[in-house]
Amino acid sequence: MNDTICAVSTAPGTGGIAVIRVSGPDAIRITDRIFQPRKAGKALSSQPAYTLHYGSIVDNDSIIDDVMVALFRTPHSFTGEDTTEITCHGSVFIQQQIMQLLVRKGARTALPGEFTQRAFLNGKMDLSQAEAVADLIASTSAGMHKLAINQMRGGFSRELAKLREQLLDFTSLIELELDFSEEDVEFADRANLRELAHTIEQAISRLVDSFSVGNAVKNGIPVAIVGETNAGKSTLLNLLIGEEKAIVSDIHGTTRDVIEDTINLSGITFRFIDTAGIRETNDQIESLGIERTFHKLSQASIVLWVIDSTSSTAQISQLGEQITALATDKKLVLVFNKADLLTSDDRQRAEAMLPDIHGERIFISAKNKENTEVLNELLIRLAGIPEISGQDIIVTNVRHYEALAKARDAIQRVIDGLHLNISGDFLSQDIRECIHYLGEITGGTIGTEEILGSIFSRFCIGK
Repeated sequence: MNDTICAVSTAPGTGGIAVIRVSGPDAIRITDRIFQPRKAGKALSSQPAYTLHYGSIVDNDSIIDDVMVALFRTPHSFTGEDTTEITCHGSVFIQQQIMQLLVRKGARTALPGEFTQRAFLNGKMDLSQAEAVADLIASTSAGMHKLAINQMRGGFSRELAKLREQLLDFTSLIELELDFSEEDVEFADRANLRELAHTIEQAISRLVDSFSVGNAVKNGIPVAIVGETNAGKSTLLNLLIGEEKAIVSDIHGTTRDVIEDTINLSGITFRFIDTAGIRETNDQIESLGIERTFHKLSQASIVLWVIDSTSSTAQISQLGEQITALATDKKLVLVFNKADLLTSDDRQRAEAMLPDIHGERIFISAKNKENTEVLNELLIRLAGIPEISGQDIIVTNVRHYEALAKARDAIQRVIDGLHLNISGDFLSQDIRECIHYLGEITGGTIGTEEILGSIFSRFCIGK
């Protein structure tokens, strides 16, 4: 925290401009040493905060670039420290030259996530807000953007703070009873505590249950494309993602490994997984691919079973036993492909196939791009993602989910203890445990460098 750190905060590579951020106790002094303002007497150290200055970055008498420098003073900056942001041209060479100059003048290169970590340690944000910064940077859909913005602005933190405050009030009264145990007095009304515990348990359960939606919004909904060889799985994948991702061939067994890609439909991210065609084979490599097919099928939320509409019913029924056995808890869609080759009688025969298998049914021609818009609409409906507003509190982080699950267990023990009329010291212990786990989310009870290092190491350098 006593070091002054610097990093390129814009995306790696060449662009129109780049931003280099400097933060720490000597940020302004170090920047002053390499910055030559266009107007004499305009040294950064004498300028007020929230000002922008035009000049040149110089190395002795050599001009490296003309730049703009933004000035922020402690505590009113992102990190809570003195900070400068140098906006230069986006040449990689220029970026490297400025970084080397800053290091020579006393700064050091920032670690991944170190700017945000300093913001947390300086009280500019709590831990859940800091993690939301990473989610915001990584957001690829409207839903994830809304959730990250809400969490970064403290919506989730305020919800947790409200729960913790209510619990702290009651545990303080219970612990006061313990100080007067010989007097046999009761400061905490058990009926009110029971009502509060139920209210908090419901609030925590709602947050825990929201993780299934939050995880789908954040990581995308996994959709496995399965079926026999040459049913049209790879053609469908290429059509859905809009590029030639998978090799399409009339030769059976062309796809031997899992191919994945993502698309965004109506603000929802779908992760499509094209798998090896399922068939009897003596080819060892193809067999490994088929094993992976069944593994990916078990991980998917939605299964698109691509069926060659021109195949025999017996052949499809045999495969159906394998697929439905693994897709009992999945949303199954029977995609009858090559519908352009069917006569009206053939279509009636296909519609009557697999009467015992429950799932959505759709006829398409992946090759001719027929009815694929209907398939997209079906996927959006099956995703079951509710309309997300900027005020919704939805859990998207696994660490938060695990802490909330433990907090719910603790408050449930409080409810059970009140029902059994256990002593106040045991009630107090369970309430404090619930408070502890809620505090873990915002960082109120986290102090070890290992945990903080694990969280911030996943950030990009410069943030």
